[in-house]
Amino acid sequence: MKTIIFIGTNKSGSSREAIKAAEMLGYFTVLFTNKERQIEQRHLYVDVHEMIFIDTTNVPAMKNEIISLQSKGNEIMTIVSFIDAHVATALKLCKEFCPNDLSSIAAEVMENKAQTRILLDGLPCSPKFTTVKPGEHVDAKVIDTFNGFPLIVKSSSSTGSKDVLRASDIDQLHQHITKLHEKDPEDHVIIEEFIEGDQYLVEAIIYNKEIHIAGIIEQEITYGKRFIITGYGVLATVPRPLSEGIEEVLKSIIDKFSITHAALHLEMRLSNNKWRLIEINPRISGGAMNKMLHAAFGYNLAEETLKLYLGEKPVLEQKQSNFIFTQYVIVDKKGILERVTGKNRARKIEGVVEVYVKPKKGTLLVPPLSMGHRYAYVIARGRTMSSAKVIAKRAAKELQFHLIET
Repeated sequence: MKTIIFIGTNKSGSSREAIKAAEMLGYFTVLFTNKERQIEQRHLYVDVHEMIFIDTTNVPAMKNEIISLQSKGNEIMTIVSFIDAHVATALKLCKEFCPNDLSSIAAEVMENKAQTRILLDGLPCSPKFTTVKPGEHVDAKVIDTFNGFPLIVKSSSSTGSKDVLRASDIDQLHQHITKLHEKDPEDHVIIEEFIEGDQYLVEAIIYNKEIHIAGIIEQEITYGKRFIITGYGVLATVPRPLSEGIEEVLKSIIDKFSITHAALHLEMRLSNNKWRLIEINPRISGGAMNKMLHAAFGYNLAEETLKLYLGEKPVLEQKQSNFIFTQYVIVDKKGILERVTGKNRARKIEGVVEVYVKPKKGTLLVPPLSMGHRYAYVIARGRTMSSAKVIAKRAAKELQFHLIET
């Protein structure tokens, strides 16, 4: 049986859609998971043909399972992960059991934000930064190298905005550094300049060093205790200066990483007509991104990414061109979810593509401290970005989370 092994998945979003795409392409799908809940809810994962409960940080154990699968007649075509922490591990295992031209080294560096900053240091898109080792004190001379406050403080291994903090003064800076080092005593902390400007997300596939941009997406940020992206606008048409500037940044980055084949996404800000890199990750974005791009252009980026991992040429052929806006829903108070109302009203609004609500009754909801604390989204289509945004926001307002305060 031609088999694809996935290391980790979420219940929904791009990682799950990749498994569904593999099944539709005719492959036998195997999931390595360390989540007991997924084993308990096995019946909900009909697209997973075999689910194996395993420590996904234990590489030798996963190697044994792969050998066992091979002994049963499974022909391992590729090993992949669409989950932050497992991308490089999957690529390393793939190199051993089903060699391809995707580099695990680049993915491993990208998974460490300090190493990424160091590698890209000197590029025009790279912001000013410094790293703080565990136990190291940050003195005034270090702060003087920046253009004053605010500054961004993040852990080297942060994902989903969980450990990205804003410091407005020296006392808050020290508090954030101490907090992050207490959370992970061995992790480096990064201090970066705060960059003003509009933020964009860029989805791309690199094939034979050629850049294929899958989507350029405007982002809306909600500033609270964390930086949470609550709005995404997929540009149906991109002004040439914008696309050319992005391609120039992408080319400089893939040259630095020596990338031949890869799937990645970048978050960048356009500040004073210059592109500055906020973050880079070696995978397609999670959440509703795959569905957004499908609604905008008609292709399945998760499926095309799988083809890349299988050694095939991905094809991002636009079958349509729509402006798409996705509005995420968060809550402003803590409580146990009693019910959600307004889903049907939201779905009936003309232009709405999808309404998705994640939590079930009885779930504890909290104001966002990470991207995982976004509890619903509405995807809407429009003739212009403005119209798509109006529709999505109107529909999102129909969604009401009724909470029992705790």
